[in-house]
Amino acid sequence: MMNGDQEIECQISDAALDELAGTRGTASMARQAQFVALRDAVEQIASDIYDSGPMVKGATIRIFTKHIPKEQRASDRIPPCARLATTSRACADARPASAGTGRCRLSSPGSARA
Repeated sequence: MMNGDQEIECQISDAALDELAGTRGTASMARQAQFVALRDAVEQIASDIYDSGPMVKGATIRIFTKHIPKEQRASDRIPPCARLATTSRACADARPASAGTGRCRLSSPGSARA
């Protein structure tokens, strides 16, 4: 995430990504596709956290399930039978995180960076 010309490191837990997508236990090989599909929502949550209070210079914004607003929780919007289709579509639409705007990157199998 950027604040002017300053890069702010952001991470999101696997559980938080799954909460946004309305899934559980996404396979590690599908995690990047899931992150790319949810990139805009992840960036908005990171921005809201950053804007909510003073940040120590160089601090990393970490997003956990407690940071996912109720209205953004896919588990509240997507019926269980449709969740698998959503994950499959995200995998099909995936592209490398370096493609496009370059705003977000997947940092590791255990977390994603915005």
